[in-house]
Amino acid sequence: MAADLFAGIDVGSTTTKAAIIDRDGRLLAEAVDKSGYDFAGAADRVFAAALAAGNLERQRVGKVVSTGYGRRNVAFADESRTEIFCHATGAYFHFPEALTIIDIGGQDNKIIRVNAQGERETFAMNRKCAAGTGAFIEEIAYRLGLELGELNAMAEKSEHEVSIGSFCTVFSCTEILGLLRRGAKPEDIVKGVFRSVVKRVIEMDTIAGKVVLTGGVVAYNPIIATMMAEMLDGQEVVIAPHPQVVGAFGAALTASRL
Repeated sequence: MAADLFAGIDVGSTTTKAAIIDRDGRLLAEAVDKSGYDFAGAADRVFAAALAAGNLERQRVGKVVSTGYGRRNVAFADESRTEIFCHATGAYFHFPEALTIIDIGGQDNKIIRVNAQGERETFAMNRKCAAGTGAFIEEIAYRLGLELGELNAMAEKSEHEVSIGSFCTVFSCTEILGLLRRGAKPEDIVKGVFRSVVKRVIEMDTIAGKVVLTGGVVAYNPIIATMMAEMLDGQEVVIAPHPQVVGAFGAALTASRL
């Protein structure tokens, strides 16, 4: 059987993603699972899950490229690339023009600027603090007793958004408890949390041109794109197709070009 498919495995600090594509870059299957403590095991699981989801045979997959925090733990990968490279590759495939790519991840945020040819010009990364990341939002959801999947719809109901003054996760939780005690509505707090996330991100670097958002946070909370466009004075902000697996998709595209 001909090896006519290609795979990308993105081992992030929080979740591991797999993407399988054909020679034309069509996404045939994807899978996401928690990374946990065993990055190699997570890579094996998501690859098997993606194959099963697409009803695909392993023999059809030629090259595999790994990316992400745990990319060197993927024993079956032919090569590895940085998450910066793969997110840029994946986003540019969908939007072949000069872009600012913003990935809001579980533990860090990335801002990547590419030119009209898809070549990376600059990038910035937040690694030192969880504020503005998926971990920050998860902690806030926990404090409010909410599921992550509830947050977007709740924020959309907000009529009196409250301001979250602290960027620190610990201090923000204390602040939120105080707001609840004073009678603030959960939906107004959630929208304020999203506002603080967007503010944190756009302060990281200059945001120029068309903005493409990637990552699991925007996959579940598309209101972030709307809020970012507002805060960037109407600058075009879009969410990439299958935003949570853009890194894995970019890795698969790279595999197809080896």
